[in-house]
Amino acid sequence: MPPVILLMGPTASGKTGLSLALAACLPLEIVSVDSVQVYRGMDIGTAKPDPATRARVPHHLVDLCDPSERYSAARFHDDALNCIADIRARGKIPLLCGGTMLYFRALQQGLSELPPASAPFRAGLEARAKAEGWPAIHAELAARDPESARKLHPNDSQRIQRALEIHALTGRPASVLRDGGEPLLRGPVLKFALNPPERSLLHERIRARFLQMMELGLLDEVARLRARGDLGPDLPSMRAVGYRQLWAHLDGACDRAEAVERAVAATRQFAKRQLTWLRSEPGLSWLDPDNPDCLQAVLEGLETAEGATSKW
Repeated sequence: MPPVILLMGPTASGKTGLSLALAACLPLEIVSVDSVQVYRGMDIGTAKPDPATRARVPHHLVDLCDPSERYSAARFHDDALNCIADIRARGKIPLLCGGTMLYFRALQQGLSELPPASAPFRAGLEARAKAEGWPAIHAELAARDPESARKLHPNDSQRIQRALEIHALTGRPASVLRDGGEPLLRGPVLKFALNPPERSLLHERIRARFLQMMELGLLDEVARLRARGDLGPDLPSMRAVGYRQLWAHLDGACDRAEAVERAVAATRQFAKRQLTWLRSEPGLSWLDPDNPDCLQAVLEGLETAEGATSKW
């Protein structure tokens, strides 16, 4: 059975570059583990691989749905397992690459039976948040579910709302319901995480990448999405980092330069939350993306993986 490679890391840590370098050495196909690359028309701000790259190396779970739709961890769980089975059936290696840590967790541990969304509960919570602010709602979550609150930024309204909703409907913390599932990946599994040794290096990467996105036309991309008329800043797709701040600029809430600075700061906070998740992930091999031996480390790990054969 071909092994599965999980390549994780904070945003802008170099995951795409390493995944393509591995694709040049190995018979693999890439499965995106990114909650925003699933949306069509959101290309620049998600660092989505271009058509030429996707023609050269097969990519899965990209451009699955319209930005007006809602994509979930449960749907990813099913889609990813189907992709892995398909890729393995062709005798190739599935490389799961991305930075949506909840998706990685869902894939490895499964998902508990969580209650569906409650429109009345959410409406009440959003009304409170308008009056009190999301940091106050986050403080309430910290009292009820400290583990979930620890992983969430005080302004991460979508996930704070869902965690409180789960607690209200089940009487149990979301962190408890999400943990403890049985491993779902069969055969050899290798887990790597990319992260520069110094936080300042990651911050530099984040700023440089966002400025490059702006040069490539990210503001125009957001403007086209906004001009559709059927999207709004309350949708999960439009709450994505970068899109949210530029949408606010187009609404007149801030000028272009301030929107860029807000987006860079929000991306840094997002990377910090990703690293918090990663530090609790068992069995990771940490890699420095600037180390020239990074690629070789993955190849050597693949050769020695339990159950892997010499042909890989």
